[in-house]
Amino acid sequence: MKAIKRHQEIIELVKAQGYVSTEDLVERFNVSPQTIRRDLNELADLNQIKRNHGGATIVTSSENSSYQTRKVSHQEEKQRIALKLAQHIPDGATLFIDIGTTPEAVARALLQNHQNLRIVTNNINVASLLMTKPDFKVILAGGEVRNRDGGVTGEATMDFISQFRLDFGILGISGIDFDGSLLDFDYHEVRVKKAIIENSRSVYLGVDHTKFGRNAMVKLGGIEEVDLVITDQMPPESICAIIREHEIQLDIV
Repeated sequence: MKAIKRHQEIIELVKAQGYVSTEDLVERFNVSPQTIRRDLNELADLNQIKRNHGGATIVTSSENSSYQTRKVSHQEEKQRIALKLAQHIPDGATLFIDIGTTPEAVARALLQNHQNLRIVTNNINVASLLMTKPDFKVILAGGEVRNRDGGVTGEATMDFISQFRLDFGILGISGIDFDGSLLDFDYHEVRVKKAIIENSRSVYLGVDHTKFGRNAMVKLGGIEEVDLVITDQMPPESICAIIREHEIQLDIV
């Protein structure tokens, strides 16, 4: 493949996924790591991507990729992550389920074998999925509905969530920086996520490998606020060190 065509595909992958790793690109294009590093450096010089340790991210940190793009991206990985996370939820539990395509995958996984769950969510898609099971009790948070993805956010949403104290909080996240910072694009959404963390006895985070090192402009907190991380590849060593330091459970699926 000519370099110019490879460059264009790399740009499209970064835009679609938010982050691509050097390792994934080497495998995809069947070229040497040195070739991919040169490609990424050239694209970064042209301001087409943002270069970082182990890969590349989108240039802007102010806007997420579209919901439809995220929904079809890494579906198999998200399904494996969701099935594993669902195994940690016992029958009869109470839980928050957050905005995001991975939390939605968790909701689908919970439909398979779980019974008598009580769910509070600010995600209309999750509520629509789970309301079909008669023994599930679903409570939908009030607030402003985002037409792009069915997320519910705002002051009313935070106030509503703060009324509860539940067993589990199932989080979605847009990026995890190499220092362990949990990042997202929407300030209002982040405030709701913080309320979920504060009102959950245990916080579970399902995240595919493209989120490691990915940029986003709003900091939610640190990975040390999470009790369980489930992902499809080993995180970068800097993040693993924080996970070990805080004795966070890490499951690789």
